Amino acid sequence: MKTLSIFGATGSVGESAFDLLMRAGGPDAYRTIALTGGRNVARLAEMARALRAEVAVIADESLLGGLRDALAGSGTRAAAGEVAIDEAARMPSDWSLSAIVGTAGLMPGLRVVERGGTLALANKESLVAAGPLLMGKARASGSAILPVDSEHSAVFQCLGCGKLDGVERVTITASGGAFRDWPLERLASATVAEASCHPNWSMGQRITIDSASMFNKALEVIEAHEFFGLSSDRIRVLVHPESIVHAMVTYCDGATLAHMGPPDMRHAIGHALHWPDRAALPVAALDLAALGQLTFRAPDEVRWPALRLAREVIAQGGAAGAVLNAAKEQALDDFMAGRIGFADMAPAVEHALDIAAGRPHFGDSPGDLDAVLAWDRAARRDAGDWAARRG
Repeated sequence: MKTLSIFGATGSVGESAFDLLMRAGGPDAYRTIALTGGRNVARLAEMARALRAEVAVIADESLLGGLRDALAGSGTRAAAGEVAIDEAARMPSDWSLSAIVGTAGLMPGLRVVERGGTLALANKESLVAAGPLLMGKARASGSAILPVDSEHSAVFQCLGCGKLDGVERVTITASGGAFRDWPLERLASATVAEASCHPNWSMGQRITIDSASMFNKALEVIEAHEFFGLSSDRIRVLVHPESIVHAMVTYCDGATLAHMGPPDMRHAIGHALHWPDRAALPVAALDLAALGQLTFRAPDEVRWPALRLAREVIAQGGAAGAVLNAAKEQALDDFMAGRIGFADMAPAVEHALDIAAGRPHFGDSPGDLDAVLAWDRAARRDAGDWAARRG
């Protein structure tokens, strides 16, 4: 019986994984080692009971008492805090899903690959902030890292039909988010509520806003660079409002393979869960006749400056990814708190990158988790200072 752990079980990706596991038989099909969540004690406990998890960890230490009460008599051990998440990630399991949002997801992913486990990676920030570190540790331990972002899973699947050295370019698609058809002059006055309504995908609030700003896609461009070893000129982004084609791989012989499917994260999760095999999933098959048409257009980098910043970060290398990721998170916090406007997020990130570029060792890839977190803290401070002056 395959053993598994889910880090970020109560988020949107974790919920989709839980749905797949329960449909497959839950504890009769898989042995769950660890589940972690942020603050949703009731849901974490419900999931842990259903899957008979060995341990359930809540990130907020003040909620440990409530989690213990909710798990009383279940046989699942309750724990809380960063140290407990670290310990859970070190527990042996065959397969682990990293679905914690933000830099917080880096540590458990590193622990999984250090012990040689298979890491199903939905936390794109891990590769953006520490791609060489994570991939290097995976190579050293023999760990497999499987992409769970829908776009990178699509590329991964298309690459099964040819070798990487025969690839001319990779295209990842973007829905365009909530504001893809807004007049540019309206973006400065966009509200948090308006940015939180995705036209196609059901996701958490932060990633939905990142979709509207295209910072989510910017991170995915960097992720594709780190995961597949592609230069930025071989990574293309197209706006595809229908969200049916998730990615395309164009080979040197002119052939382009496209991965198509409904906007349902259970496909990418299920592919990683069953890889290298395929298994039936509760995902609807496409009816292309009913769809009628698929549309594509090039992204406007005036509307979405995050894409330009992503390519600059790839060119800079070193600590630039860690800085962009942390500054983006801080800028998003400031937007959600009303301290800056929607259109201010990219300038805040660019300011943090400019400041960081003048610091010693900016051109060196962070060699360990502490180094990544040091750049992370500095970038958050710099982006926050910009927002404070703006306000």
